[in-house]
Amino acid sequence: MKHSTTSQTRRGQGPARRIGRSLALVLPVFLVLSGTLAVTRVNWSGDPESSVLTAAEVSASGSRTAPRAPHEVLRDQLLTELQRTDPGTALTHLQQAVDERPSLGRHCASLARALGRAAVRVYGPTRAQSYSRPVCDTSFASGVLAAHG
Repeated sequence: MKHSTTSQTRRGQGPARRIGRSLALVLPVFLVLSGTLAVTRVNWSGDPESSVLTAAEVSASGSRTAPRAPHEVLRDQLLTELQRTDPGTALTHLQQAVDERPSLGRHCASLARALGRAAVRVYGPTRAQSYSRPVCDTSFASGVLAAHG
């Protein structure tokens, strides 16, 4: 019985070789992009409450603005108001917003702390503390203390 002398393997033409070449091109690009997106997720500022841009927000910001949560919109409005007028007015409007929309109640403490930190930046610790009142417990005062200490 005589066997054929032609080679049974075909170099470079099989599906495994094509898949391997495709992976060799795509895998490094994927690894670089995933590493870049992971680095954008790390909080480099040291402030645990600062907002961090996520990969989803990066892709969404290119095409259209992602809808923001009501408490984030309120926080921005209150911080703007604090700079325009004073922390007392911002705290009053925070209390009114929580009274009108009880769903904001779970964010009240973090909003008041953010106002306290911003008040210290704008007015200094002593003057900021003078605006303290029992809105959302003592969260404004703890924000002032955290920004000062």
